[in-house]
Amino acid sequence: MQINRRRVKLTRDRVFSSRELSLLAILILIVAGIQLRNSTFLSSRSINDMLKNYSTTITLALGMMSVLLIGGIDISVSATLAFSGMSASLLMRDGVYSSTLVMFLVSTAIGTLCGLLVGLVISRGKVLPIIATLGFANIFRGATYIISDSRWVSAYQFDSAFKRFAQTRTLTFGLMNNLVFIALVCYLVFFVVMRWTRFGRRIYAVGSNPEAASISGININRVKLAVYTMAGSFAGLIGAMYTSLYASAQSDMGMGMEMDAIASCVLGGVSLSGGQGGVPGVLLGAMTMTVISKALPLIGISQFWQKAIKGIIILIAIIINVLAQRAIHRNAMRARERQI
Repeated sequence: MQINRRRVKLTRDRVFSSRELSLLAILILIVAGIQLRNSTFLSSRSINDMLKNYSTTITLALGMMSVLLIGGIDISVSATLAFSGMSASLLMRDGVYSSTLVMFLVSTAIGTLCGLLVGLVISRGKVLPIIATLGFANIFRGATYIISDSRWVSAYQFDSAFKRFAQTRTLTFGLMNNLVFIALVCYLVFFVVMRWTRFGRRIYAVGSNPEAASISGININRVKLAVYTMAGSFAGLIGAMYTSLYASAQSDMGMGMEMDAIASCVLGGVSLSGGQGGVPGVLLGAMTMTVISKALPLIGISQFWQKAIKGIIILIAIIINVLAQRAIHRNAMRARERQI
């Protein structure tokens, strides 16, 4: 009987001390509350539209997660997204190619080069990440306006197959939207990389204790360079996703998406000081941000109140997650005391 009580208590402590489970509980409560206000929220069409429309932000959170894990930050990703998407769109407009696959590859490659440049300045030039990425955010955004001459690439200037790509389910033979499938594949691959590869372990090591990581033989500069390059790759990929979703390319596209990506990571338990966080938590954080963004206008909240309400919900969720993390530390300390 005593053993069963201990097992129940241990299970209860794990449930209430897990960031992911606490965030999942919050997400369920939010969804339930919205459904009570608007019965169409959980319809299959509404869910599909929500996931499709916010697949870009959901995917961008992965690139931001890798940067935050090493104790850095990248506020240039939205500008990288715009520059990559606009550059690839201009090439399609001018008839350089018409293939959807080539469009995605070109945009991703341009984003990768942008991320590589940012990574070089931070890892080799020893410039603070916030300063470097702020500078590059302005450079890339300005370059986007220059190459586009401050004009849009309109829907009629894109290949028809590319415009249909974001609205169809060809990649999964009708199972799910193409953009949602790309986001899902990115999360699955990233989960494997962060959980079971040497590169993933090195990212956590650099973020947790850079000095110890360096002593153990990890090339910190190389890891930083790889992480910022990877963040640029995600931004480039999303540049193509974004232009396909809206069937247009504008110089100001993606403006402010880096803040939603950072918020998704923090909600999901990624520490701003580095070394802590996981892919499942980031997915839940991104889904929470998506649900909030979709729901507020749906239930008739004024646009003047939407940002304030979103901020309050995020703040409450973060406080709850912090309390859950403290519970984890307390349980760990108690376990060590029992062993002693």
